Amino acid sequence: MIGDKRVLAVCPARGGSKGISLKNLKPFRGVPLVASVGQVVAKVPEVDRAVVSTDHDEIARVAEESGLAAPFRRPEKLSGDHVGDLEVLTNALEEMEAIDRVQYDIVLMLQPTSPLRRAEHVRDALAMLGNGGFDAVWTVSETDSKEHPLKQLSVDRDSGRMDYYDADGGKIIARQQLTPVYHRNGVAYAITRSCLLDQRNIKGANTGALVIPGHMVSIDTLWDLELAEYIAQREDPEC
Repeated sequence: MIGDKRVLAVCPARGGSKGISLKNLKPFRGVPLVASVGQVVAKVPEVDRAVVSTDHDEIARVAEESGLAAPFRRPEKLSGDHVGDLEVLTNALEEMEAIDRVQYDIVLMLQPTSPLRRAEHVRDALAMLGNGGFDAVWTVSETDSKEHPLKQLSVDRDSGRMDYYDADGGKIIARQQLTPVYHRNGVAYAITRSCLLDQRNIKGANTGALVIPGHMVSIDTLWDLELAEYIAQREDPEC
């Protein structure tokens, strides 16, 4: 709990994946990605209930072995490539409130594709939500200046003609001119119940950003997985 507010942690882990087949079962440092979420949740005492939202029985089994519950299966209509987080989290919230016969005040989304997360990242996000009066809190990372929007280019595939993605990009001479920008890193999304159900959004009208320093990798490809393994080995070679 955060104060008197119940926290439901949801790990969204469907069976389908375009980039890596059964991505959520791929091992990271010997542990399936979905199971790494269960290991982190075990170190977050603020979580009252932790579940996996999946359409796949093997993912559910591995998740349960790691400490995540799997008391329902995600319906087929919410298991496609173009289904948003809002629909998945709302379904999980409604399912669990019906099963547990309680109301959860905070939904914590922990995607298995962010294996470099640590328990303190999750606890800090929950604390920021609980203390800051926000509708939601997302963890973010500062974007490398080389990938800044004002340094991006667009290319016409037919003619090969190139231009600045943003016209103001032509004014940039040195990176010191760039205002820092940030991107979501997938480590944690802490969202109030009212944000999900009333605002119908995972980013409410008043959303806070918890900036996490260092390298956070979101797994979409095998290269991402190899990169995350390399970073983890450098930071903690004993594990």
